[in-house]
Amino acid sequence: MRKQRGAARDRQAIHVSFATRYRIFCVLVAAALLGLVGALLAEQHLSATAIVAILAVFGFLLIFIFLAFYESSVRPLQTLSNVVSALREEDYSFRARGAHRDDVLGELAREINALADMLQSQRLKALEAIALLQRVMAEMDAPVLAFDHRESLRLLNPAAERAFRLSASRDIGKSAGELGLLGLLAQPQEGIWQQELNDRTVRWMVRRSRFRQRGAPHLLLLLSDVSLALREEEQQAWKRLIRVLGHEISNSLTPIKSIAGSLRLRSEAREEFERGLSVIESRAESLHRFVESYRQLAQLPSPTLQRVALAPLLQRVAQLETRSEVRIVSLAEMDLQADPDQLEQLFINLVRNAVEAASREEECGGENVTPEVTIASSRQGGLAVAVIADNGPGLANETNLFVPFYTTKKSGSGVGLALARQIAEAHGGSLELRNRRDVQGCEAVVRLPLQAASLSS
Repeated sequence: MRKQRGAARDRQAIHVSFATRYRIFCVLVAAALLGLVGALLAEQHLSATAIVAILAVFGFLLIFIFLAFYESSVRPLQTLSNVVSALREEDYSFRARGAHRDDVLGELAREINALADMLQSQRLKALEAIALLQRVMAEMDAPVLAFDHRESLRLLNPAAERAFRLSASRDIGKSAGELGLLGLLAQPQEGIWQQELNDRTVRWMVRRSRFRQRGAPHLLLLLSDVSLALREEEQQAWKRLIRVLGHEISNSLTPIKSIAGSLRLRSEAREEFERGLSVIESRAESLHRFVESYRQLAQLPSPTLQRVALAPLLQRVAQLETRSEVRIVSLAEMDLQADPDQLEQLFINLVRNAVEAASREEECGGENVTPEVTIASSRQGGLAVAVIADNGPGLANETNLFVPFYTTKKSGSGVGLALARQIAEAHGGSLELRNRRDVQGCEAVVRLPLQAASLSS
């Protein structure tokens, strides 16, 4: 190893530049030519004075010729070197002279000048793009922040400065912990981050993306203020709820009030009295069922997990339905970590809807339509997938399927599907309703994780 290092140092020590080697070559050529001319003159038996004079004149001519040749060959290379050095320093104002097509150096100069023009154009476009990006970010109302892999702030726009009371000149380079933004970095894609700002609560939707700058990973965060939108949605939900509650309670109280007044005036008519009490009892029971349905939807308890075999549960649900036959197509043997009561209620609601949809098609479609409801389950990766299919009329409006209290049935409460999806999501799964692709009808697809998932409260 030491020998190799010594050899490397020797090579560096004896390194001679191109210009020095060129000069040495010229001196050796000139010496050889002078020696040759001197020998030729000596054979002519000239005097020493004449030989020295001739050699002096010839030497001056050689020096002039070699200097001119040196300038014409070495100087252009030095000029090209200076232009390339300027390009490396991002100075695109220099250009090489003598860019002609008739020689090699001219072609090299032309290519370097073309390279300089291209780099200058690209730099101009990059500067214009950066200026446009800065302008757009400055005009954006949405805060934009960027952090490097050490969680240090590297970029923010004026909206972020206003939202989080930051200053680019003061806070660039500080860590997220120092700025109180660790909770922001921990948010998932499209997560909601809540912040107390000026005695009010602001909720931001966080969108995340990653990029690289100089090879280092960075995190870009774009925030959207969804507080107003969420408040409007809450107000709309309350308005819908109040409208439905008012409608149902009014429908029950109006006949009760009317019959009570009639009974007060006709208390002597026993038969009419009993009929009025029957109507009051019926409307009170309907109102009670409505309130209980709402309470069931609003106060669903957290699942109590235990080991549940899915196939026997689906078979039991199929046997509970007596209005129409529910056919088992195929059941895969799978065990889930789930709440058996909630899971059974989920599938009971879906099977009941499927049977009612198939029966509705029989009423509208003629004599040859036989109600058909099937259940199948399979394993797909880490998920248990159950499909309840019917041959009913299918879905006409998929937008409001899971809106509470929305129903297309005359006696429906509009709670069954919303409750079923709430149960599925509480178990870390999902519920999807869609029209069948091959035949007429609808199918409900329930996906549940085979392992215990983090449960929503």
